[in-house]
Amino acid sequence: MAVSQKVRRFMEEGGWIRRVFEEGMALKAQIGADRVFDLSLGNPVMEPPKEFHDELRRLANTPLSGMHRYMPNPGYMETRQAVADTLQAESGLDFGAGDVIMTCGAAAAANVVLKTILNECDEVIILSPYFWEYLYYIDNHGGVAVVAACDDQFQPDLAAIEAVMTPKTRAIMVNSPNNPSGAVYSEDSIKGLAALLERKQAEHGTEIFIISDEPYRRIIFDGMTFPQILPHYDNSVVVTSHAKDLALPGERIGYIAVNPNYAGKEELSGGLSFCNRTLGFVNAPALMQHIVRNLQGVSVDAGYYEKKRDYLCQNLGELGYEVVQPQGAFYLYPKAPIEDDVRFCRTLLNSNVLVVPGRGFGTPGYFRISYCVEDWVLEGAVQGFAKAVAAPEG
Repeated sequence: MAVSQKVRRFMEEGGWIRRVFEEGMALKAQIGADRVFDLSLGNPVMEPPKEFHDELRRLANTPLSGMHRYMPNPGYMETRQAVADTLQAESGLDFGAGDVIMTCGAAAAANVVLKTILNECDEVIILSPYFWEYLYYIDNHGGVAVVAACDDQFQPDLAAIEAVMTPKTRAIMVNSPNNPSGAVYSEDSIKGLAALLERKQAEHGTEIFIISDEPYRRIIFDGMTFPQILPHYDNSVVVTSHAKDLALPGERIGYIAVNPNYAGKEELSGGLSFCNRTLGFVNAPALMQHIVRNLQGVSVDAGYYEKKRDYLCQNLGELGYEVVQPQGAFYLYPKAPIEDDVRFCRTLLNSNVLVVPGRGFGTPGYFRISYCVEDWVLEGAVQGFAKAVAAPEG
């Protein structure tokens, strides 16, 4: 047997996003890309901002001596300080370079944090709907994933979270703006969660972390300000990347930010640096660290995605789909018109529309639309949604 039983099982159970994406690639090769309406993958259609290309050109034309060599495992001090300065301005907390570890994207950041904090069989709460890969990240490091459902508006349900908490609870992973729902967790929800965790820490005599996964925090709509977790809970760690805000998913550049008010931050930061190295990442890509150093206040135009959200919400609402309007990211998470979300996604495929079934995010009965695509894709997909809702069984 070429792979372990566990990996074989994981491959069979999960991977819905990639499975649908690869199915779409095959369909495009068969009938032509212009006839396929692929809403499967959160792969930004926008190009990086002009400032990115300016920085890339500047470094190519006037390279720094030694710019491609090894650096300390947490990353270049200048880049970490630039990140810390931005975090301080956004959160009001006294961040320094020592509180930041540069990583190979948010996925690497999450794995580094989990490796650092988990003992064998420690429990990590995840909120459904959730990014499916969380299950693998937690398992990678000996943890046990415990699921708590959000409410019908995709906000954290504190009673549901408390119901699954035990003395083995080590962390809770939150993702806001959320993939797949696009929900932005409200400040009241965050404050309530912080109070719950403080109470449970005292009750069990344990330490519980919030791991806040925030790659979409600058893609936020309706004039909202992103509700920060850091000011409300000291035992918090942010994991994020520039995959979405700078449209650089393939460059794998992100960071971990340790709350500067966390009492054990020096030991934790040391552990994170060690695990960043020993998990095989070693350090974040050198060239990208040099580039993003001067781009911490730069982002793609969230209004571009907001217009696409509005178009889809209006059209799907008129067709009778049940949709909670997202406040950020670039996903829509409607309820399927039949109970079997996989079957409904197959019905959509008859119109060459590719979406991901909700069971790929822990919530059967829904489906995810990724609208970080060109307008013609959305327009063609809406025609497919109209046909599918009229005959959802296929």
